[in-house]
Amino acid sequence: MVSGIIGTGSSIMLLPVLVYNFGPKQAVPIMAVAAVMANLSRVLAWWRVVDWRAFLAYSIPGVPAAALGARTLLELPPHLIDISLGLFFIVMIPFRHWVRKRNFSIRLWQLALAGAFIGYLTGIVLSTGPLSVPVFTAYGLSKGAFLSTEAASSLLLYVSKVLTFRELGAMPLSVFLQGLLVGASLMAGTFVGKVFVMKMSEANFQRLLDLLLLASGLSLLWAALH
Repeated sequence: MVSGIIGTGSSIMLLPVLVYNFGPKQAVPIMAVAAVMANLSRVLAWWRVVDWRAFLAYSIPGVPAAALGARTLLELPPHLIDISLGLFFIVMIPFRHWVRKRNFSIRLWQLALAGAFIGYLTGIVLSTGPLSVPVFTAYGLSKGAFLSTEAASSLLLYVSKVLTFRELGAMPLSVFLQGLLVGASLMAGTFVGKVFVMKMSEANFQRLLDLLLLASGLSLLWAALH
């Protein structure tokens, strides 16, 4: 429900729980399947307001980059994955605010460059919502148009990642089914979140996202050190 409201957050919240239970090498493919379903539900909820030009500009370079990132991930040792994910989430807190204060405005070709860069990071660290949120808002999208376009673009990136995991033998049936179970709950929460999306203030949105990033980053670092 929270990720349905703010456009990101499901992976940030769930990944530490999945890592604790399954380890990072299994948790990331599970969350990738769930993320496909979560983004699909956001697209369905806001289908009429998708910005298709922005979607294509971001996704065309982002899809192969995400596959390359997934291949890189599977070569990394598990404890390094935990540390990388934890540090990434925490560093995103000041970086997001730095970007917002400068009120960046980007064009379509810059959105494509961002898609390639964020796509590769998505393959490695899974959740790049804190990066994609300011990118799509800098392009001029907001509320339903932002939620739907970002979700449609992320959907293709995660599909690319899931197919790469499958090709490399990191997506057995048990992992796929676990991902479907998590994803089904995320889909339900997305449609509940749509009721609140127009009511949440910008300040509360920013505080909630920072809190999610900090809590998840610290929990992943704790898992890596224990």
